[in-house]
Amino acid sequence: MLISGFDSVLSDLDGVVYAGPNAIPDAVESLNALAEVNVAHAFITNNAGRSPMSVAAHLRQLGVKTSAEQVFGSADAGAEMLARELNPGSRVLVVGSPYLRECIAVRGLEVVESHKDEPVAVIQGFDPEVSWNDLAEASYAIQNGAKWVATNTDLTIPRAEGIAPGNGSLVHAVKLATGATPRVAGKPESYLFSRAADRLDSKRPLVLGDRLDTDILGGFHAGFSTAMVLTGVDTPATALGAPVEQRPNYLIATLADIYRPYPTIKVLGYGVQVGDAVARIDNGKIAVDGNESDLNAWRAACHAWWLAHPRQSTHESPEIEFTSRGLQMLRRKNGEKQ
Repeated sequence: MLISGFDSVLSDLDGVVYAGPNAIPDAVESLNALAEVNVAHAFITNNAGRSPMSVAAHLRQLGVKTSAEQVFGSADAGAEMLARELNPGSRVLVVGSPYLRECIAVRGLEVVESHKDEPVAVIQGFDPEVSWNDLAEASYAIQNGAKWVATNTDLTIPRAEGIAPGNGSLVHAVKLATGATPRVAGKPESYLFSRAADRLDSKRPLVLGDRLDTDILGGFHAGFSTAMVLTGVDTPATALGAPVEQRPNYLIATLADIYRPYPTIKVLGYGVQVGDAVARIDNGKIAVDGNESDLNAWRAACHAWWLAHPRQSTHESPEIEFTSRGLQMLRRKNGEKQ
């Protein structure tokens, strides 16, 4: 099974374990079963609105066996970043949740509410109550020379009702107003992943996430293997056209797939075979002998495209065509024995 090659799991939350208040199918059972195979686990979240205690309580309510010590969030990471750079008592304008304010205060920094208080830094994290006035205050302070740290830059966040604007959308508004660019404390930077792996004393972590530009890219930056779970934001089609640093090592439908053998990827003379699906590049397009609803067909398409484009630096949307012929017809076409 896939998980047998790893000694820990570093899992995202939104879109992987839950969407809004509700658990995603297979997630709770799969996480709890890690103990049976002696694999440690931790949660890596860009959500700066809730404390590790609150997140752990939510997870336990859903049935996940965990503790606050296993939750690594971007609010703490951002506060630590500023605390390392600023003198004790330095004024920091906080745009975000009460927990983000607490993270700043407990590290000996003074929380202020306005640019008129002359803050030396601004930290910005997601909170549903953030208003236009909060963004304006941040903009004024940054224009006056304050350092700027964003806990994360996720453009969207999965909710029970659908996909909603995330902290990155609010950060982008301030960026447009100021012309400045923040430093990012959470994903896709490597800090949270490395910190969690160190805490677990893990040498072979597997990063689980639903977003290419945060989870998968962050795992890549940390030098860890990554698996994209198809229960959240990104899809096989977006993974297909991803730049090199955002290409996952594995594509899985749900967390239950970590307990199944991952299909062998065979590079053959007539294409890349995964299961009964075969993909090949034909005049700059992807031709897939397989069904579009079969995840193996997408796995084959991804690896065929990635092999042909090993240095791709931007996201592309290659043209792809599926047939229902599958491997058996392709073998007959190539004169192979059944």
